[in-house]
Amino acid sequence: MRNLVIICVALIVIILSVYMQVGNHEFVNYDDEVYVTKNPHVASGITAKNIVWAFTSIYGCNWHPITCLSHMTDVELYGMDPRGHHLTSVIIHIVSTLLLLFLLLRLTGALWPSAFVAALFALHPLHVESVAWVAERKDVLSALFWFFTLIIYAEFTANRKPALYFLALFTFILGLMSKPMLVTLPVVMLLLDFWPLNRVVHGDHDPGLRQLSDRVRALVKEKIPFLACSLLSGIVTIYAQTGAMSDLKFVPVPLRIENALIAYVTYIGKTLWPKDLAMLYPYSQELPLWQAIGSLLVLLLVSVATIRAGRKYPYLAVGWFWFLITLVPVIGLIQVGSQSMADRYTYIPLIGLFIMAAWGARDLAKNLPHREVILALLAAAVIITSAVVTWQQVGYWRDSITLYRHTLQVTSDNYTIHYNMGLTLERLKDMDGAIREYQEAVRINPGYKLAHGSLGTVLASKGELDAAIGEYQAALQIDPDYQDVHNNLGLALSRKGDLDAAIREYKEALRISPDYKEAHNNLGVAYGKKGNMDAAIREFHEVLRINPDDSEGHGNLGLALAGKGDLAAAIKEYQEALRINPKNEKAHKALELALAKR
Repeated sequence: MRNLVIICVALIVIILSVYMQVGNHEFVNYDDEVYVTKNPHVASGITAKNIVWAFTSIYGCNWHPITCLSHMTDVELYGMDPRGHHLTSVIIHIVSTLLLLFLLLRLTGALWPSAFVAALFALHPLHVESVAWVAERKDVLSALFWFFTLIIYAEFTANRKPALYFLALFTFILGLMSKPMLVTLPVVMLLLDFWPLNRVVHGDHDPGLRQLSDRVRALVKEKIPFLACSLLSGIVTIYAQTGAMSDLKFVPVPLRIENALIAYVTYIGKTLWPKDLAMLYPYSQELPLWQAIGSLLVLLLVSVATIRAGRKYPYLAVGWFWFLITLVPVIGLIQVGSQSMADRYTYIPLIGLFIMAAWGARDLAKNLPHREVILALLAAAVIITSAVVTWQQVGYWRDSITLYRHTLQVTSDNYTIHYNMGLTLERLKDMDGAIREYQEAVRINPGYKLAHGSLGTVLASKGELDAAIGEYQAALQIDPDYQDVHNNLGLALSRKGDLDAAIREYKEALRISPDYKEAHNNLGVAYGKKGNMDAAIREFHEVLRINPDDSEGHGNLGLALAGKGDLAAAIKEYQEALRINPKNEKAHKALELALAKR
């Protein structure tokens, strides 16, 4: 008990010493905005309306209501101070580490191998992304429920109390509602039934084939409610992510299989030698066939070897298939996003490799003199090295610029990160830097519509309207229904004085999205410039239908009414605009002019 307490304290201290630097980190503009800072439901904290939204809505191509509630709770506690959001993830990571330690100790009774696995889980550099990225709260939160579920399941197998079974099912469902990565947990339960729970083969008795089949069938039957929840979660996830899935004609099945095989082996390599870690590894459209075949041979050889060694060293098969199976949902056979692999996907799968290493080292060293000293020194060296590399890796996440620069240094042809670097520089008013990044993204991927559209916007802000129009048109050739680009192209054409062409673009944006407020507003302004005040008034009324508290809409409606000579109605609109936004200078000037005229 004393050693366990010392180990727990040591784990807490070392995790805090490595990860506390996130208390000075910012949000990054890659998904943090989607899930937290620009999500109006999360940003307004916990309310009855937001809780209902979390459970009934798909947002950001995901359905994870428990994760949304977690972010809302952070907003209630810390507002939009990123320090609190980061530290919550660190605290969850600490609790998960301790739960993993307790789980392995409960299952095996082996303190030091369990502690080594927990330490690697806590400090491996591949896990930095899950902990240091606020948007990946779903990773650490779902893992927390993963460990809770397995601990309760272990107790159930010992006591057979129905209450424990249903409690495990409940925590499993909470985990699925944090992140659907847990869909493989029922299969992992079956692995643990084999070792260390020994529910398939009891003791040294070798059951006959029929008896073995009956036991396996009973164990699978026991997992049916869990498997049903996994199936339902998978269906919901596929539905939610339909819009984010890559088309088969762009990422065909053979390429997905090749990438998956190579990714498996690459994950193993980065586990052993965590060098050049990046937040996004770009997907390659051409993969060397020899790499895919070599990776397949490695996976087959290790699988066969662990199965053959299963009777004497069952932890090898369990650890290996833990790793293989838990990666299946994110290995890229169903491709979502532009990444070929991701560090965050290893948060749970690496535990399998850690189990193989911890128990394997103990058996390898069993005949060595001074075995305990040798193993302790090796473990300390591995843990200290991991802590140092992890501390360095955490530092790259302090802000968007630092993160993207590092990613671009360790990857090539990473058009997505060039684009996000451009967004960041644009917000910092470094327009020339933003243009360079967008142009690089377009050079690497000429079919990247987001980069064309953003490049057009920055060029327009610098007054380079012809170049901007060219980029907008390039984006529309890729996606004719890109509503924002139609709207922005209308603005550029309006600035060049071609109001008829601008009106056509605004109308096209509204055809695609009838409640596009900005397009209604811009169309109203264009009609006003052409002297068609009735049409302008109609468009500004649409703006206010969509958002009654739009200060600019009220101000523009006032201008249109004034253009028709209805000063009394115009003054009311200016006053309403200023009530909503007292700093609306355009409404102030218009109101002064209208009052003077009256």
